Amino acid sequence: MPGNKYNCSPVTPRTRLERLLREREIRKSNRCFLSSEEARDCNSEAEIPVNDSCSTENNNLGLPRVEEFLNGVAAARTFLADGCKRQDGRPSKQRLLVVANRLPVSAIRRGEDSWQLEFSAGGLVTALLGLKEFDAKWIGWAGVNVPDEVGQRALTNSLAEKRCIPIFLDEEMVHQYYNGYCNNILWPLFHYLAIPQEDRLATTRSFQSQFDAYKKANQMFAEVVKEHYKEGDVVWCHDYHLMFLPKYLKEYNNKMKVGWFLHTPFPSSEIHRMLPSRSELLRSVLAADLVGFHTYDYARHFVSACTRILGLEGTPEGVEDQGKLTRVAAFPIGIDYERFTRALELPQVQNHMKELKQRFAGRKVMLGVDRLDMIKGIPQKILAFEKFLEENPHWRDRVVLLQIAVPTRTDVPEYQKLTSQVHEIVGRINGKFGTLTAVPIHHLDRSLDFHALCALYAITDVALVTSLRDGMNLVSYEFVACQASNKGVLILSEFAGAAQSLGAGAILVNPWNVTEVAASISYALDMPADEREKRHQHNFKHVTTHTSQEWAATFVSELNDTIVEAQLRTRQVPPLLPTEIAVDRYLKSSNRLVILGFNSTLTEPVDALGRNGQLKEMELKLHPDIKEPLRKLCDDPKTTIVVLSGSDRAVLDDNFGEYNMWLAAEHGMFLRHTKGEWMTTMPENLCMDWVDSVKHVFEYFTERTPRSHFEVRETSLVWNYKYADVEFGRIQARDMLQHLWTGPISNASVDVVRGGRSVEVRAVGVTKGAAIDRILGEIVHHKGMKSPIDYVLCIGHFLAKDEDVYTFFEPELPCDSPPPARAMVANHVKTSMPNNLACQSGPRASASRLKKQHSLSTLEKKETNPGSAIALQPMLQDKMSLHEGASVLDLKGDNYFSCSVGRKRSNARYLLGSADSVVSLLEELAQCSSSS
Repeated sequence: MPGNKYNCSPVTPRTRLERLLREREIRKSNRCFLSSEEARDCNSEAEIPVNDSCSTENNNLGLPRVEEFLNGVAAARTFLADGCKRQDGRPSKQRLLVVANRLPVSAIRRGEDSWQLEFSAGGLVTALLGLKEFDAKWIGWAGVNVPDEVGQRALTNSLAEKRCIPIFLDEEMVHQYYNGYCNNILWPLFHYLAIPQEDRLATTRSFQSQFDAYKKANQMFAEVVKEHYKEGDVVWCHDYHLMFLPKYLKEYNNKMKVGWFLHTPFPSSEIHRMLPSRSELLRSVLAADLVGFHTYDYARHFVSACTRILGLEGTPEGVEDQGKLTRVAAFPIGIDYERFTRALELPQVQNHMKELKQRFAGRKVMLGVDRLDMIKGIPQKILAFEKFLEENPHWRDRVVLLQIAVPTRTDVPEYQKLTSQVHEIVGRINGKFGTLTAVPIHHLDRSLDFHALCALYAITDVALVTSLRDGMNLVSYEFVACQASNKGVLILSEFAGAAQSLGAGAILVNPWNVTEVAASISYALDMPADEREKRHQHNFKHVTTHTSQEWAATFVSELNDTIVEAQLRTRQVPPLLPTEIAVDRYLKSSNRLVILGFNSTLTEPVDALGRNGQLKEMELKLHPDIKEPLRKLCDDPKTTIVVLSGSDRAVLDDNFGEYNMWLAAEHGMFLRHTKGEWMTTMPENLCMDWVDSVKHVFEYFTERTPRSHFEVRETSLVWNYKYADVEFGRIQARDMLQHLWTGPISNASVDVVRGGRSVEVRAVGVTKGAAIDRILGEIVHHKGMKSPIDYVLCIGHFLAKDEDVYTFFEPELPCDSPPPARAMVANHVKTSMPNNLACQSGPRASASRLKKQHSLSTLEKKETNPGSAIALQPMLQDKMSLHEGASVLDLKGDNYFSCSVGRKRSNARYLLGSADSVVSLLEELAQCSSSS
């Protein structure tokens, strides 16, 4: 429709893929400007301090240098920047606010106004190392309680030098928010562990109090982001600790670029629905522009949860809610592999490798590097190694397992129990298979410094990563990066996110199957050299291609493009109805026509998921708040009300029989004034021979699809699966359509109209737009209108095929009027349309008048339908002259308001959010009718 198109510059990429490819090339070209700095960094590796107490989901257990982080963490430039450079010739950098629960540094207080900062370990920090093309700041909790203002100011100043901004949480907040809701509820659920039973005796640990603290903490993060946000910044929120943050940021500034990334698995919808606060969390995350996960499985689970729990529409691109699309995609995280390959060339690492080779000469080295956590599968790994030794006695003196288990959450009883369990198993196996000079398992309850870890990776023959559930696990990436010469074998759990990336080159195992893991160990140790080489090369290519730099740059590039895509989509979305202008024009007009839809427009709201709502929707009822304003409008002699619905006549009679209005049932094929009888507006040659065969098909699929139902109408049949299982309903709908097109309707004159979760088969020509001209003519004839209609308001939640009713009135506008408003009405048309349209409005309007006048004179005169409970009268032959028909409408450019209810991708001029908005509008119009 006019005003609903946009033009692209020939030099601008027209598709999303073209834009992303162009952005990728720009990123590559920009990196050449940074090569000299990177070369200097390669020659300046320094010893890294060890901090055993800090670790996160994808911990590499080797700690990076502060300088690397400060130069590295950031995000991709915007698409609109288009590769622009600063005055010094260097590429411009996009500002990025990285918001995570913890800062990359831990603070230790040395005095009242003195702090010592130590770098933390963690998968997120590791993944963002080495990035130098962006300008970023990190916002998060410093990991320490600072109650006094002097200490807070001092710590803030210290962290400012490191481009870090602290969040100050008191002990109670940390207890309820971090230890409570995050680690006690969300973390177990996301890793497929049971949610702990709520202890009602300890009110401070109740789910609700922890959830309230969680929201309050997210609000505190949002306040700090607001203080440091500048227009154009990208805000990148990380992990399950901050699921409410996108919502709070968008409420503050809807134009803010917000991305959210989850570093853990996202569970299936059947697991996630156990959360008491499931819906709030999902809707808050959906406020983000882009939602990212490590693997496609996690992204699929998220979309499925939004579909099944919230009742929203899942698409290949993401989740759509009334036209607003939240893009959901997989972005496998990576590492800075060059940091590991450079470290292997350092003298101290080379010396350490020699020591390790001498220490384990004549023995194959197997390695496990994990946090001592329930999800890492350390007991299962050790038990599998024990079974391997039992079944392969010849390997007992020729293999050793080095298990690095970094302690975490040592104050939690469950973790203490796990530690004791692992120690007990290791002691038993060493006592069973060990000798005076050697033991089969070397178990360390601590982390290693970066150089020692690289040396250990390099001399390992088989790496064992047997996580029971892991978001990604970068240990597998780090092992591959250090195996250029040794070509070691990776045994990887199929439940780790890395299995999606390294699965082809690794040996995938089910960690719960001890026998399978033991057999895989035997196969890995005996693997031929050529197979080891092929497997390593496959994994090494992936690790060196999908780096941490590429991961972050790709995510922010996708986020920027999502904003561009949203802007293009917004141009196709009608603006909100300018209510004041619509009411003002209504008040000033003298002959008004108001066309209203019924379902989802005038009906009472129902639960979208069908919890107590399916029967309500099947038995449509008028919104209780709309009855009184509707009555006032119907009693206004200057206003004609038409309810135009796809429902059958009985439904409209039940809901509107007491009002003074016109009822148009089944998309306008049946018409009556509430004080008269039903008449038909159907064309003479309407063929309905296909009804019985289609009805049989609908009955069959209704029986096969629980919670689906179908309706039989005079001119159409509708099968609705809104409340059925979403995936199953879509499959059934697809099968139904294939069967219909190849069978019952293959040669029939019918249209198949697909709704969001419905299939309708109707006769060709049965649309609201096709019927409205005939309805309009009957109304004019019935009322004996002498003055033309000078105001039209059309509101409805119509299917795309029925939106021709919106555009029906568009040709009536003067040819010299501006395009139909997609923004606030600015240039009002000063002159009304003359009655002599053939002279004043050009041939287009004249032809339109003649066409409509012809349709008014050829209405069908059908006999009473014997199968109907309501007798039908044929529509009266129109007696109006051509001149009278031409004067039916006299619309100015600003006196026509078409409004879509809730459906943002529409041909309507304007948008109303819901039925509640319709109620508010009709109340204002009713007040005008009463006052006039």
